[in-house]
Amino acid sequence: MMLRPTANAWRDRRTLDGLWSFAVDHDGVGRGQRWWEAPLTGRTEIPVPASYNDLFVDDSVRGHVGDVWYQTSVHVPRSWHGERIVLRFDAATHRAVVWVGDTRVAEHEGGYTPFEADVTDVVELGSENRITVVVDNTLTWESIPPGYVEHTPDGPRQRYYHDFFNYAGLHRSVWLYTTPKAHVSDVTAVTGLDGAQGTVDYEVATAGNADGLEVRAALRDAEGTEVARTTGTSGTLVVDEVHPWRPSEGYLYELGVELWDGGAVVDAYALNVGVRTVEVRGTEFLINGEPFYFTGFGMHEDHPVRGKGHDDASMVHDFALLDWIGANSLRTSHYPYAEEILDHADRNGIVVIDETAAVGLNLGVAGGILGAEAKPTFSDDTIGEATRRTHLQAIRELVARDKNHPSVVLWSIANEPESDTEASRKYFEPLFTETRRLDPSRPVGFVNVMLAPADKCVVTELADVVMLNRYYGWYVHSGDLAAAERGLEDELNAWADRHDKPILITEYGADTVAGLHSVTPQPWTEEYQVDLLEMYHRVFDRIEAVAGEQVWNFADFATAAGFARVEGNKKGVFTRDRHPKAGAFALRRRWRKEI
Repeated sequence: MMLRPTANAWRDRRTLDGLWSFAVDHDGVGRGQRWWEAPLTGRTEIPVPASYNDLFVDDSVRGHVGDVWYQTSVHVPRSWHGERIVLRFDAATHRAVVWVGDTRVAEHEGGYTPFEADVTDVVELGSENRITVVVDNTLTWESIPPGYVEHTPDGPRQRYYHDFFNYAGLHRSVWLYTTPKAHVSDVTAVTGLDGAQGTVDYEVATAGNADGLEVRAALRDAEGTEVARTTGTSGTLVVDEVHPWRPSEGYLYELGVELWDGGAVVDAYALNVGVRTVEVRGTEFLINGEPFYFTGFGMHEDHPVRGKGHDDASMVHDFALLDWIGANSLRTSHYPYAEEILDHADRNGIVVIDETAAVGLNLGVAGGILGAEAKPTFSDDTIGEATRRTHLQAIRELVARDKNHPSVVLWSIANEPESDTEASRKYFEPLFTETRRLDPSRPVGFVNVMLAPADKCVVTELADVVMLNRYYGWYVHSGDLAAAERGLEDELNAWADRHDKPILITEYGADTVAGLHSVTPQPWTEEYQVDLLEMYHRVFDRIEAVAGEQVWNFADFATAAGFARVEGNKKGVFTRDRHPKAGAFALRRRWRKEI
């Protein structure tokens, strides 16, 4: 239960974004020396939000393993007297501990979902208050994503099993906000359609001695006209002649909730609601009862200098490129994205597959491009029960944060895990069960890796859809697109024969160096990327069960150093600074039906 901060007549908020003091704890002594009790020594300034890794010309910072420290000072106004005061972090990668003054107020595991602390009794009103955060980027066998630290003569080295750079820090906004003592603490909205009639089933949670207070709910259309109203902590708002939320048309209603004490409103909260339904029926993925075909990308929150730090300007530009190319969807590969991105998707009708940070749960691929030591995936010494507890919490926090976004149509609980062993099924079965318990209104899936084909995967039968990452023509049959086409079609037909479910191709593509050309099909050239994409599209069009295509990747992105990665992963159809390759124009012709 964690509503986003808002400002209205009963609530206030202020962002703490900007330049903070920063110190890298190279020797791991900060906690023992209680660095939070005084201004940071040896500090520099750092922007929040941003990854810290690429901001400084210092490899010892970029490759640091362990704690870094952030500190700022904020004035808390006297006008907030009598209010509940909350300190919120939209993300701290991968775990954090927070102090206000000398008081520890919060700790959190997981790098991509928010956490907060009630600091009402800690802050000094009308004064400056020191806020200190220690952020630890270490990946372990108990973290999501997993990893381990290798101790070398040159110091610790973080090893991990995912193919993108382990950016860390305060990637998203930090807030100080208020609510009344008695307040709305959570709102859940589930929508339905029956012909021209729409419904919004809502449930409101309250806190702070709000028992006995009246909850009123009202729905307003995009012009601000009230279209339905009712009372109670739960109920149904009915809208005749409803305007549904549709792909490419992000029509939103506003659900306003008020908490009344006698004849006065004591708190209010409003959120956007898109009235739409999602259903899987046979091999069709239905939105509002109509078949939907996914076109788009797996993406990354990744930009030069700021890494995974959220930036509204870059977000708007990326969505403009999605519109230009004709994409109708994206997958938040491989972690929950900033909430601002989901809000933007809601408003613009972009469909989202929302994914947890469970990437790298497949140690069998470690000997390949990732260069890590191969180990058994599921064991007491690697990914075990403690990992699953972390994974379950990550799912709970993802659903709690994103459950009200109409753009989110499918939960993806992992990317490319081991899925062809009994140990993998035992690990994943409770995760699927918990996700469905938390949100029965959306399908649930996971992304299957090429090492677990249809006759070997034992986890896909737990899912509502088949989600496949496939690299025929790149990792298999590289440079031989004729053989790749046969292999791809044979495998997709095998999946279609075994599962009466939609098949979503969540990754396909080829590394491509912008400006590299050849008159014959040569891997890494722009011509080869185009030929490979067009080969896949021919196959997709021949197989009825295929319900979507998402290219890997939208744009080039940073990875750990390795012989197969030249300044990162080059599978983008845009360069890292968002210049189009030839593949982008080929996709635009297909998705926008332009010649």
